[in-house]
Amino acid sequence: MATSWAVSPNGVCIPDVDRAARYLRHIGYYRFSPYAIPFQQGRPDALFNEGVTFDNLLDLYVFDRALRLLVMDALERVEVAVRAALTDHMSTAYGDSHWYTDASLFRDRVRYERFLRIVRDSCEERLRGTPDAGEDSLVHRSALEHYLTTYRSPELPPSWLMMETLTIGQLTSMYRNLRQRADRTAVAASIGLTAPVLESWMQTYVRVRNICAHHGRLWNVGLGVYPAIPNSSAISWLRGADALPERSRRRLYPVLVSLQSVLAVVSPHSSWARRLHGLVSGRPAMNLAGMGIPEGWADDGFWAHHLT
Repeated sequence: MATSWAVSPNGVCIPDVDRAARYLRHIGYYRFSPYAIPFQQGRPDALFNEGVTFDNLLDLYVFDRALRLLVMDALERVEVAVRAALTDHMSTAYGDSHWYTDASLFRDRVRYERFLRIVRDSCEERLRGTPDAGEDSLVHRSALEHYLTTYRSPELPPSWLMMETLTIGQLTSMYRNLRQRADRTAVAASIGLTAPVLESWMQTYVRVRNICAHHGRLWNVGLGVYPAIPNSSAISWLRGADALPERSRRRLYPVLVSLQSVLAVVSPHSSWARRLHGLVSGRPAMNLAGMGIPEGWADDGFWAHHLT
């Protein structure tokens, strides 16, 4: 059976109309349409450049999906490392597995009470929920549920269980609200950062993770909040004087650098940098520009060290 083809009113070539319709039906026009913009001549007609096909748009969409998955992989490791660093330091420093129930350890009382209410609500919701059951019908209790149904005192779980109830946004807010700068510094130092840098980067990661979790466009998107550029030589960062052009600072590129900086500490043998290089190295210049990745980026000593 011959494949049907067509040219849309705005000039994009569609070699297989049925195939294109199927993609649009299951992706959604609203989600898919932003990937057409780089191939168009501009408003008001939004005509496509000559020779553009539907597969050009689809290729960019598929690339963005792979980019999100790769970034989520790094974000997961960083987020888990921050959770562990925070609970380990605070539990040890104050000799109390329930240190977070001490309001004196936090700066803003209103924010603290809001946080504690979130923890209580999460615990109550977990108790009301139905336990997970495996294929063999055996009940698999979570560690949190086991604590809540087994122990009556203390009422709330120890911090290493409490941490699992928090979103990355709530985790970031909790860290920022710690009263003692020494505590914030110690937590940050355990993953190779200073406290101001960790706070800044975590705020950015909240935004990036929300985009990824909702399958939003990560390529060529304005994040609105960007990671601080470290001024401490103790923090792993780009080495070249012009390695981060001004135009790149408001794109995704510094986020990618920051993720690799933390991974170098918490997962030093990770192949993440090589996988990133494999994903973007063959992309058109347009793709790299949309992320703020400069030409010759992989030659900088920061990346070269992780790509060998």
